[in-house]
Amino acid sequence: MYRQRHSPTHTYTQRLTLTAAVLLIPLAAACGSEQAGGEQPGSGAVSAEQPVTGVRWNVDSVTVDGATHRAPAGAHVEIRDGKAAGSYGCNNFTAKAAVEGDSIRFSDARSTRMACADQPMDFERTLAGTLAEGALSTEVDGATLTLATADGDQVLLTRK
Repeated sequence: MYRQRHSPTHTYTQRLTLTAAVLLIPLAAACGSEQAGGEQPGSGAVSAEQPVTGVRWNVDSVTVDGATHRAPAGAHVEIRDGKAAGSYGCNNFTAKAAVEGDSIRFSDARSTRMACADQPMDFERTLAGTLAEGALSTEVDGATLTLATADGDQVLLTRK
């Protein structure tokens, strides 16, 4: 019987090649099966879903019945774990926040009752009423979030 003799270097090289193949093939298969943003395989489209939750959003303005109202400094909202918290501009608020797909619904809002200058109080009533209007559609475009009512009123926010 004939036996081929292998040098220690040859055996080491074979083991190294086999080990590399065993480790890299599953990794390459896993990477190749990823789909971005729920796109169809092979479509070449890449989409990154922008989060609405876990971000502090500064309120820039509220547009109601075609009239745009600029937000006072400090108006913001953050949605996390089914809850929203923030400031209408003077008074702080909390609410329940149900995020479903590309819509959000605020409910059970509570706020502090500090007296502030007239302009912020008018803005606060407008913002609070718009947020409480029911399901709001959400659209994130870069660092901008737009919340829209079924009637077309909008809250424009930017990422902090």
